[in-house]
Amino acid sequence: MTALRQRKVSKGKEPPLGAEFQSQQSNFNVPAGDWSWGEIIWTSVGWSVSVGLGLLCCIYVATLHENDLWFSNIKEVEREISFRTECGLYYSYYKQMIQAPSIQEGLSDLIHDNLTESKRSINLLQRMNIYQEVFLSVLYRVLPIQSYLEPVYFYIYTVFSLQAVYVIALYLTAWLLSGSWLAGMLTGIWYILNRVDTTRVEFTISLRENWSLPFFALQVTAITCYLRPQLTVLVWLIYVTTFCFCLTWQFNQFILLVQALIIYTMDCFDLLTTTQVTTLYLVQVSGLLSVWLLQFCNSMILGSLVLSFIVAALFIRHCQSGLKTGSLLVRLGKLLLHSTMVLFLTVTINYLAKKALQLRSDEHIFKFIKSKFALGPTRDFDANLYLCEEAFGLLPLDTLERLAGSLLLYPYVLTLLLLSGMLAVAALEGAMEGEDAVDVTYNLLHTLFYGLLAFSTMRMKYIWTGHMCAFSAYGVCGTEIWTLILTTLRCNSKLKLIRCAVPLVIVSCLYYQFWPKLMEELSELREFYDPDTVELMTWISTKTPKRAVFAGSMQLLAGIKLCTGRVLTNHPHYEDKDLRERTRQVYQVYARRSPEEVRDILRAVGADYVVLENSICYERRHRRGCRLRDLLDLANGHIMDGPGENDPDLIPASHPRFCEAIKTDTAPYTALFTRTFQNKTFHVNRQHMDRW
Repeated sequence: MTALRQRKVSKGKEPPLGAEFQSQQSNFNVPAGDWSWGEIIWTSVGWSVSVGLGLLCCIYVATLHENDLWFSNIKEVEREISFRTECGLYYSYYKQMIQAPSIQEGLSDLIHDNLTESKRSINLLQRMNIYQEVFLSVLYRVLPIQSYLEPVYFYIYTVFSLQAVYVIALYLTAWLLSGSWLAGMLTGIWYILNRVDTTRVEFTISLRENWSLPFFALQVTAITCYLRPQLTVLVWLIYVTTFCFCLTWQFNQFILLVQALIIYTMDCFDLLTTTQVTTLYLVQVSGLLSVWLLQFCNSMILGSLVLSFIVAALFIRHCQSGLKTGSLLVRLGKLLLHSTMVLFLTVTINYLAKKALQLRSDEHIFKFIKSKFALGPTRDFDANLYLCEEAFGLLPLDTLERLAGSLLLYPYVLTLLLLSGMLAVAALEGAMEGEDAVDVTYNLLHTLFYGLLAFSTMRMKYIWTGHMCAFSAYGVCGTEIWTLILTTLRCNSKLKLIRCAVPLVIVSCLYYQFWPKLMEELSELREFYDPDTVELMTWISTKTPKRAVFAGSMQLLAGIKLCTGRVLTNHPHYEDKDLRERTRQVYQVYARRSPEEVRDILRAVGADYVVLENSICYERRHRRGCRLRDLLDLANGHIMDGPGENDPDLIPASHPRFCEAIKTDTAPYTALFTRTFQNKTFHVNRQHMDRW
């Protein structure tokens, strides 16, 4: 729509590789009273560098955002249009709270919202993860900053500041693992240089992942501390970060499920004590249940797979003793039986929970997974809507090329392979009772599991790539890899020198390679330019009733909600079965349907106006079979447009495509619809009927 101009294995039984696979003692582990002045100064420098890199990242993305849009000089409507797709919907609630007569009235309007979905009153705080918008709006109203800071800047600066928190969290994780803040420095530099693959915050500010991933990185840092035997960390810190992560992203249950699988794997390898396993599981459960309460008992949380899995894992763990005793084959057999029982009980609990709660909110995600791996039908509209988006496809190979170009991929792969080999050898030898490298193992499994998730679904790469930076830096600056390599080369005396020299050499290479590119990027000035959308929003704001109801694409309607405050028929927040069905019905304006059928559909959802987009009606961005009109044709059983094969059971439609035929102004269409607005991109039509 918008155009632009110019990341246990132990020493317990002393396995052959145990000496190499031990976590380095860092300054974090030294009691404060035992520190020398040199250590205090060195540690202070490390903390200062972490803050400096965090601020640098924050300023960097903020500058890119300003330069890309000329944000400080464009009109308010252009600023709002720049919040693309669902970003505009989320930001609209912040704007709504700011403009409300009082905080109490604003909250009441969110709890009893009748603008987001026509002919329905919904509780937005229950349905959507928008507490961050509520918190920020309240903070803006109570702080004495209104006279010199506009609401939009308070919002975007907060999101950009969270990038500083993200970098600092990754920095601390690398420092903890390696024992050197040079690893943290390398982490921060890699994160910034790989911005294209580590974050998209500068152009999708309001996306839930930009709010939640910094808290998730902090949670990983807290868990890393918790798993180090020399450190103590309050469990509430893990809880708080887990809670904040869950509160700010609707996909929290799926991310926590992967983390629960990591904890389960470590438990199976006897890397964690019973107390640690139970504590980490209960922290996850507590975080989710706290969000469940705040979201007015959102049933989607109670029906989540992660809760079912944790209950099953804890129950089977309690019932099945002696899992880690006996020979290797006996232990493998017990482990296979144990995992099968956990899987069966998880599926059973989840099925019963969803039946009891009558929960169907997340069924589209499972349809997507089935279709993605060819386990189910491929004509389902909701599943194909995801499958046809590049973000939900496999990770493109050019991602690895970019990561290799910044020297990130090579140490990552080497560290991953060597540590995985050490872990496998130690596991096979049954030498997994110690604690010295549990934190390293957790982070190893973290990058493995989330890496697999990223390869399967490109949109999830942002969970992996940030931690990838920290893990690679640990490999470069830690002792494990270098001890193994130097022992093989018989030059152990050079360990300390190499751990300092190699990261500095890498930083120097990155400086000479990327500094000119960064300066060129920061000097490139563009300007927001989307006159057709501006014209549409201006017309809606000035020429239509304030309670007029608009139908159209999810992405465009989010912008209409933000810019004009008009009532919507549907929107991009897809976690509701009834809304998904309504969206599919509204999208029939791009299918081959008769004007009477379209009129009846629009009347059923209460629409006064329907906005047709040429970019959808004549779409060329996707390949044949993935264009929106193709998805609708397939779902309706109709033959698709254009040259190419069709399934034999598809039939020709009995009507022309509505979005094309209505522009002919023939009698069947003019009798039911009147064109009220038109430009090169949009056509707005009003139904011929009185408002009900």
